[in-house]
Amino acid sequence: MALVTQNQAALRAAPRDSAPQQAVLWQGDALEVRGQRMDYLKVYDHRRERAGYIKATQVREISLDPAQSAELLSVVRFLRDTPGAEALGIGYAAAYLQAVPAAALTAEPFDALGSMADRLARRASAQQSPVNETIVSAHLEVAAQYGIVMRSFERDGAMQICYDGEMFRRALALPADAAQSARAALGLTRHECVDPNLGPTDRYQLNLWRAQVLDRPPLAGLTEQQRNRLRIRRAGVWSAIAFAQARRGASPHAAAERALEELAAVDKTELSDQDGIDYTDAAVRVGSSRWAAEPVVKRPGRLWAQTVSGAPGEICVLLEDARHDIRNPLLRRCTFATVWAASASSNAAGTALALAVQPLETWRELWVFHQSVTGWKVDVLPPGASVVDLGYIELAGWVPGSDRLLTALEIKADGQFRRRFAVLSLDTLAVQKQASRPDLLVLFRRWQDAQWKRDTVAVR
Repeated sequence: MALVTQNQAALRAAPRDSAPQQAVLWQGDALEVRGQRMDYLKVYDHRRERAGYIKATQVREISLDPAQSAELLSVVRFLRDTPGAEALGIGYAAAYLQAVPAAALTAEPFDALGSMADRLARRASAQQSPVNETIVSAHLEVAAQYGIVMRSFERDGAMQICYDGEMFRRALALPADAAQSARAALGLTRHECVDPNLGPTDRYQLNLWRAQVLDRPPLAGLTEQQRNRLRIRRAGVWSAIAFAQARRGASPHAAAERALEELAAVDKTELSDQDGIDYTDAAVRVGSSRWAAEPVVKRPGRLWAQTVSGAPGEICVLLEDARHDIRNPLLRRCTFATVWAASASSNAAGTALALAVQPLETWRELWVFHQSVTGWKVDVLPPGASVVDLGYIELAGWVPGSDRLLTALEIKADGQFRRRFAVLSLDTLAVQKQASRPDLLVLFRRWQDAQWKRDTVAVR
C-alpha cells in the first residue's frame, strides 16, 4: 500500500501530467499499489472506489510485513507531535496496527492515535482561513476512513468539534506508562467537549466518570507540567461535581474541598502560556462553586437570610431581622438556582445583606438585599452584562459608615478572561471605582473582609 504525503495530490486517469484529474487526494489517504508506469504509481483508492495514477514523489510506499512494524512505529512517533500532519500520522498508526504482531501490541500506538485525533479536532474547532479550513475538512474525512469518530455541537454560537476518545480508552485498557495515562485522561475529560445538551443527571454521572479517569494516572511518574495539567483539570471537574451534589440535596463539602485542594496544589512557576489560561479557567470554575466548601454558620449582623422550600424544585430566601422572623420576613424571594446560605453577609448598619446564588455550575451571581425609600428590595448582580457562561461575582466587604460595598468578579467572555475589583454604590449598584488588583484601591486595602481574603480564589 501507499500513503499520500502531500495535500491536494492529483489522482490522474493516465501516467501523464496532462491526463484528466480523477480526484484530489490528501495527506494520509491510503492507496492500494497495483503497478508503476514511469514516475507514476498505478493505484486504487478504496475510499472513493476509483483507480488511477499518482506521482511516486507524492506518496510513500509502505509494507505491512510484521518485520517492518518497528519502522512504521518510528514514523508514528515523529508525526505524533507534528502539528498539521495529524491525518498522515493517523494513516501511519493504522498501518502499524495492521502490521504489528498481537503479542507486541502496547498502549503507545493508541496513545499516538488519540493525541493526533484530539489535536485535529482542536484545529477543526479553531477559526481558520478559507484555505486552512478546506485542508482541515479534508483531513477530517481522511481520519474518518480509519475509524476516527468526531462529535460536533454548537457552543457559544460556534461549532465545537471533539474526538470521541476511543483510542484513549484503548490506551487506558492496556498497560501504559504514567505519561500515556495522563494524556489519555486529559483527552477524555476536556470541559469544552461535554455536550451542552446533556441533562443534569447525565452530566453528573459523566463528571463522576471524568473524576475517576483523572485519578488513574500516577503522579509519581509525571513531570511537574503534566502534574499541573491533571490538577487543573481535576479542579474544574470536582467543582462541577460539588455544584451537582448541592442541586441533588447531597453534601457538596468533600467535592468542593477536593476542587480547592487540586487548585492550590498547582505549581504556578511551571505553567506554560496555554497552561496559564487553563489554570485561570479552572480558578473561575472553582470560584463559582467555592461556597460549597463552607459550612452554613450564621454570621454576626443585624440581618440574616433563611431558606425554605417553595414550589417543586424552588427555594425561597427569607430576609429577617430581630423583629421579623420566618412568619413575617422583611422580604421573600424565590429561585430555582442554588442558594449558598453560608455566604449571607450583612453590613454593620443593618440596611443591606449580600448573598451568593448560583444558577449554573460555572455561573454565580450576587443578590443584594437593601432598603430603599419604598421598602426592602433585592437587586441581582451578574458577573457580566453580556452573555457569558463562565464567571462569578462575590462580596469582598462592606465600607462602614457609607452606602458602598466591595466586590470581586472574574469572567470569560469572547475567549478572554477578565478580573476586576470594584467599589459599588449600594443605592444604584453602579461602579464608582475599579481596578485589576485589590491593592490598587484604597477602600479595598482598608475594608476588605478578612474571611473573604482568606477563602477567595480571586486573589491567588
